[in-house]
Amino acid sequence: MANLRTAMDSAFWDLEVASPRLLEGTAKAVPGEPLPMDGARASKALRIQQLSLLRNGFPLGIIPSFSPTARKDLGSFSLQSLFLRPAISKWWLGVIGQIRPKKLISNIKAEFLSNDDSEFPTFNDVAKHFLDKSIYSLGLCTQFSLTPSSSIKLSTEGHGEEERRHKMMLFHKFPNHDVILEAAWPQLFIDHKGQYWNVPESISLDLLSLVSESGFRYRLGMHRNSGHPQALDSTNADAPAALMPGFGAKAAFSYEKSRDFWRQKQRQQDMYEKTNQGIFWWPPYDVCLGEPHSAISGIIGGNCTMWFDSSNIAPKKRSPFGADLFGSVCYTFQHGKFKELYGDLTRVDARLDICSASAFAKRLINGIRRSSVNSAEDPMSSPRLNLIFQQQVAGPIVFRVDSRISLASLPGNHGPHIEDSIFSLNYSLRLLKSGKVVAWYSPKRKEGMIELRLFEF
Repeated sequence: MANLRTAMDSAFWDLEVASPRLLEGTAKAVPGEPLPMDGARASKALRIQQLSLLRNGFPLGIIPSFSPTARKDLGSFSLQSLFLRPAISKWWLGVIGQIRPKKLISNIKAEFLSNDDSEFPTFNDVAKHFLDKSIYSLGLCTQFSLTPSSSIKLSTEGHGEEERRHKMMLFHKFPNHDVILEAAWPQLFIDHKGQYWNVPESISLDLLSLVSESGFRYRLGMHRNSGHPQALDSTNADAPAALMPGFGAKAAFSYEKSRDFWRQKQRQQDMYEKTNQGIFWWPPYDVCLGEPHSAISGIIGGNCTMWFDSSNIAPKKRSPFGADLFGSVCYTFQHGKFKELYGDLTRVDARLDICSASAFAKRLINGIRRSSVNSAEDPMSSPRLNLIFQQQVAGPIVFRVDSRISLASLPGNHGPHIEDSIFSLNYSLRLLKSGKVVAWYSPKRKEGMIELRLFEF
């Protein structure tokens, strides 16, 4: 089932999107914007934990990624590796190193071409290019348990001559709630257009309830931004209102429900395979994809926001108080149990999102007239259809396409249009029950990376 809880989580400041721009592999989604696609959500495992396992499947433990930079000479291609990973029962530490080889190769090549045939570059002439720190990035992350229910994570990373990034996260688990305190200097956000924004200081505190048996869930959060957001790449676009300096509080609730039209339940005996050599344990490649079914699910909720010190900053962009309703409905069809080598998994998820009921109602009232400039320009006023298609290629390998379709018309264009898409190849790891290695690429962002994702559903 496509993740319905994105409808509420996207209103807060802690929803993580997978991104190779940082060594930690994530950026925060800008709150109050159209929901990110499920394929864009970051892994629940920390990047250093991912690399610790991924390095075993790559030559020399080097993992590639692809992400444009503001400096064209550095190139988009990069290589990452985990250098240190000491760990004890309640503490671990890891160091990630990254190199962008394009500039290094270009400089060495230019060194040879600039010399006459009679002269050969010396060792020092070549070695100096390896000392160019603009091509290197280094990140350090450590996590330790304060109590069985509490942990703290500290991380810092630097990219060449850029400003270093620091982050702290405190997590505490109650019986029915999770509390997360997070601070970053600076924090990287990504909007629905794929544009990155640096916020000099971002601090948030969130209380999340677990989903009850009735499907009810709520969240409370406080957030503070300091400093004016800056675009990571040169752009003339205005910064999102939610990233402007100020202190705000937000509350949200949601109610979700699902119903099966039909479902082939997975039984205990289905986990074993009988052959001439005996009976062997043979579960699906992914236990979350082991039941063919057809189902519909939905979520409805509301949120309210208060800003306490933003009136003198952007009065036309951000109201001191706001309240809204949201909702999503999803249909899922799956054929196959994902156990056989071929043709045992075809799955389609179609989720319709209404991110802002008030903006959508305004659009309907105005009749989507060309004169309704404010309604047409509000990205929250248009419903969006998220489509996920998954098809088994061979064994544990699955091809997946995530697409987000806006049902509004573009200026000078008519009808729905594709806003974003992500293509990925997934390799499910049967021993992890619901874990997989994902290699994805986003044509819109021109980015791609390899991740380890666990229990996405």
